[in-house]
Order: sequence, then structure tokens, then C-alpha cells
Amino acid sequence: MAGRVEGKVALVTGGAMGLGKADCERLAAEGAHVVVTDREIDLAHKVAEQIGGDALPLDVTDEQQWKDVIQAVEERHGRLDILVNNAGNVIFEDILECSLDHFRLHLAIHVEGTFLGCQNAIPLMAKSGGGSIINMASTASLVGYGNIPAYTAAKGAIRSMTKSIAMYCQDEDNKIRVNVLMPGGIETPMVMGVSGRAGEEPMEIPEGVLPKDSLGHPSDVANVVLFLASDEARFLTGNEYPVDNGLIARPER
Repeated sequence: MAGRVEGKVALVTGGAMGLGKADCERLAAEGAHVVVTDREIDLAHKVAEQIGGDALPLDVTDEQQWKDVIQAVEERHGRLDILVNNAGNVIFEDILECSLDHFRLHLAIHVEGTFLGCQNAIPLMAKSGGGSIINMASTASLVGYGNIPAYTAAKGAIRSMTKSIAMYCQDEDNKIRVNVLMPGGIETPMVMGVSGRAGEEPMEIPEGVLPKDSLGHPSDVANVVLFLASDEARFLTGNEYPVDNGLIARPER
């Protein structure tokens, strides 16, 4: 079905690469005008040029930058219908290795960034007649990994916070739906970096149903983002969606 988000205005954080870039491309392909935000503004401009969107600099931990971005979106487009809080980071350190600064950095980017995105976008989205917010958590928020306690803490907070924000929006009857995705292993620059393959060509992810333990393609997540962003998902809010090829369901990991 073409044009599933036709005429909608979308804002994607961390949109210059990886999952964020795939989200931007998928939403634009289905008719949305996408505002690509990232700290790497040169890369964000390249993505925006490719998809016919806009690019704006954004450090998601900076409250004033959020205010400036939302104001710019309203001035340029007059509305906001879709927000994808995608920006993130991961540092592989166990509980004894992880410094307090690194722990706080994870919370700032993931939790504060998502909080600020929702807080600043909701008034404009409500003014626009409603819309869809998609927050990005991880399967790491549901299972234990000994080498990423800061990351799992941050992603778990996003899961819980999403539900509260969804209930607020429903109680306010502002027509904004809020859901959270939990990707598993996806072939992105971040995953390539932590697996020692930084700078290499991405692995070829085959078509069709993938076998056990396969990495997914960023488009596998972007397709779910598109569905939740579209009016097809009108009855879905406050929910969490693993995109993980059965990782969480499997008893032995």
C-alpha cells in the first residue's frame, strides 16, 4: 500500500545512520516529509537530500536544542505527526568497569533524550490533531547481559516511561499514540563497531524468513516503525514490540 503516511511530518532522532537512517528512508518512501536530526549534521544533510527532507542539528540531551528544533518544525511545516526517538549509544562495560560518568551518559542520551523529545513534541502534535510517537528500547531491557548494565538500565526506563506517556496522552484525548520498539541484533554501524567490524561493508542480510541467531536488517525495524506511524495502528498505544527474530521467546540463549 503506497502512501501509508502521505502528507505527514515526521521527526527522527539519530537519523544520520543505522536504524534512524532506515526509519527516515522508509517513512519518506511512504509519503512523509521527514526531518532528519542528528549531532552529525553533515551526515544528516546527506540523508535529507536523498529522501527530500530537512536536516536539523540535535543533541537529544540538550533541552534548548529540542525547543529550537520543535519551533523550527512548526515554522517550516506547521505541524508534527510522527516522532521517532531513536538516538542512542552503547559502551560495553560490566558493573565494575562502568564509571558513573558512563552510566549517566547512557541515561542522558536514552532516557533524558526520549523524555525531552516527548515533552517538547506533544504540544505541537496535539495541535496538529494527534499522531504517533515511537520510542526505541531494546531486547536488552528484557533479558540480562552482564557487560551492558548502563545500557539495559536506560532501555528499561524507556519501556516503562513509554507506557506512562501513552496513558497521559489517552487521558488527555489528544489523539497521540505512544509505543516502544525493542530491536534485537540488527546489522548497524553501532553493532559493527562493537563486534570489531567498524569500517567494513555491512553483512548481506538475505531475503525471506531468517534462521535462528541471524542479525536483522535495519529495514526490519523501519517496517514496524512505519506501521506504528501509520493510521493502520490506530488501536495500538502503550504497547511494546520486540523486533528480534524470536530472541526473547527462546528459552535457551
